[in-house]
Amino acid sequence: MANEMMTKVEGNEIILERVFDAPQELVFQAFTEAEHLKHWWGPRGWTLTACHVDFRPGGVWHYCMKCMDENQGDFYGMESWGKGVYQEIDAPAAFSYIDYFSDADGNESQELPATHVAMSFVDEAGKTKLISISRYESEEALKTVLEMGMEQGIKETWDRLGEHLDSVRQ
Repeated sequence: MANEMMTKVEGNEIILERVFDAPQELVFQAFTEAEHLKHWWGPRGWTLTACHVDFRPGGVWHYCMKCMDENQGDFYGMESWGKGVYQEIDAPAAFSYIDYFSDADGNESQELPATHVAMSFVDEAGKTKLISISRYESEEALKTVLEMGMEQGIKETWDRLGEHLDSVRQ
């Protein structure tokens, strides 16, 4: 069960849950510190080539994922920039942010939907249940990102997070 990501779509929201075999504080840090994010953020075959985190309300996380896996065909060499603007922070239990597709300068994409993301980190006897609720402007906007492969991308990203947490706990 600890390795399974549970997914539920309700209207314009997608709810993702997974239990990680790591303490709440560490899982929270993995999401909020650049030195952790550089090791696991993004689907398999993608690497963070830029990662700047200003973790405070109103602060910005700006990053670039680049496909480094030649076996991913047309994706190889592609860059995908993202920008998160932090809203509320209740360390180490929760934080929220608005997630945007962006360019290298941090300009937000007008073509792709923004996401309101609420992350909860629930202590479960030394393990952490991660709950991510992503709310989109409309059901159509959610459908757009699902068709882009977002669910598989998050599953692979969270698999990499689990591996990273295992490696730093040893």
